Amino acid sequence: MEINRRWYRSWRSKPQLRLTLFVILFITLLPRLCSAQASPASFSDLAARAAAAHDADDLPRAIDLYQQALKLNSQWPDGWWFLGSLQYATGSYEAARDALSHYLELSPNAAPALAMRGLCEFETAEYGPSLKDIQRALALGAANQPRNEKILRYHEALLLTRVGRFEDALRSYGFFANDPDPNPELLLALGLAGLRNPLLPNQVKTDQKDIYISAGGAAFSFMKRDADAAHAEFQRLFDRVPPVPNAHYLYGYLLYATDPEQAVVEFKKELEVNPSNANAEVMLAWIPLLRNDGSEALPHARKAVADDASLPSAQLVLGRALSESGDPKSGIEYLERTMQLQPDNLEVHLALAKAYSKVGRKEDARRERLLCLEMTKLAMTKNEVTNNDAIPPTRP
Repeated sequence: MEINRRWYRSWRSKPQLRLTLFVILFITLLPRLCSAQASPASFSDLAARAAAAHDADDLPRAIDLYQQALKLNSQWPDGWWFLGSLQYATGSYEAARDALSHYLELSPNAAPALAMRGLCEFETAEYGPSLKDIQRALALGAANQPRNEKILRYHEALLLTRVGRFEDALRSYGFFANDPDPNPELLLALGLAGLRNPLLPNQVKTDQKDIYISAGGAAFSFMKRDADAAHAEFQRLFDRVPPVPNAHYLYGYLLYATDPEQAVVEFKKELEVNPSNANAEVMLAWIPLLRNDGSEALPHARKAVADDASLPSAQLVLGRALSESGDPKSGIEYLERTMQLQPDNLEVHLALAKAYSKVGRKEDARRERLLCLEMTKLAMTKNEVTNNDAIPPTRP
């Protein structure tokens, strides 16, 4: 005790000693103090708090907590899914796209995540990837609920229009043929596909919307098998001044599966309005090709290529017309060009198999036939083959 009292009196009488001891103690205890004040939450704690915030609909806090948890465990699939879906719900489409991409790295065949990423890509104007994701999601069963299917089919059709696959877009819009009361935006979108304009509905000028809504309404009446209403609506469209480009083509395209003779009339009327309409020439070539009449198809096929040599369907019908009218060697040149442009087009490979056989290229013909079988099986497996007779079957 005497030693302690002497040390205390010495400490009280020497301020410099007190300062030195304080500094030593501060330096010694600082790491422990910092550790106690900033000890990070565990992953499980952050995950639980994120789930609680999510359940309470506190989306900003839930997003922040999911992000913190994922910094500790980037291999947490549920975290990426919840983060992406919450970011999508709040309109943060780029962030949601990236989070869902992380999730898909861990779960590549998750149809809901593919569908949501596709919708995010649509909002960020990444139209090619969006279409790919949505179609893959549909093939994997993402449309398991009627409302989900409507959303995905509608966006698929919008995207097909946007990338110029107008006939495919019309087939997608056929899904809505049973809607009792289509809204104007659907009719506008359908009209854009029918009149072959690669725009989205929100890109159409106000003074042009009426034309597309009228075209969409006429096509919609046809798709729901109200022939009289469709005819009357198309006639009103034809009576417009100046003439509406592709209006007769649209009606002809819709007609040709059930009334090819009347379809021919409409395609020829389209050419009166627009003599350089390569798509109408393609259809006038395609109809006789379905009867294996290459000679009748050949003039229209040549004109289609002359009007638009970049059009794959024009190259296809000319290749088939040449092959089936006695010049398979020349026909193969056009068919092989088409294959370079559309390697997944079953019609091209069928035509090549037939043309190769005619010139004695047996191995090439055999390869093409086997490829056709594989493509058909794959399409059926992915449920990509449809039987909606309200709209025409596949054409070139």
